[in-house]
Amino acid sequence: MKTSLGLDENIEGLLCYVLGWITGIIFLLIEKDSKFVKFHAMQSLITFLSLSILAYILGYISGALAWLVNILSFILWILGMYKAYKGEMYKFPIFGDIAEKQLK
Repeated sequence: MKTSLGLDENIEGLLCYVLGWITGIIFLLIEKDSKFVKFHAMQSLITFLSLSILAYILGYISGALAWLVNILSFILWILGMYKAYKGEMYKFPIFGDIAEKQLK
């Protein structure tokens, strides 16, 4: 299915994750029609902004903990792009429920 930007939903969904929370914000602002894309954009924004802030704070406490958060971010980044490309409304644990509630 095409989006308001003329791209396929799965491609636009994947693009929501490419630059983490930055592309999440961009696609939340520019996509008008697709609930699929809006969900992935919101999930990207909430997930990667939260994890970026957490890694930054943990960096002052323990570099090892910040490193673990960054590894988790990388795994979720790849997973989000893959699932969106496959056309799935895959929800990350915790973050996916928050994203879904924000869009209602």
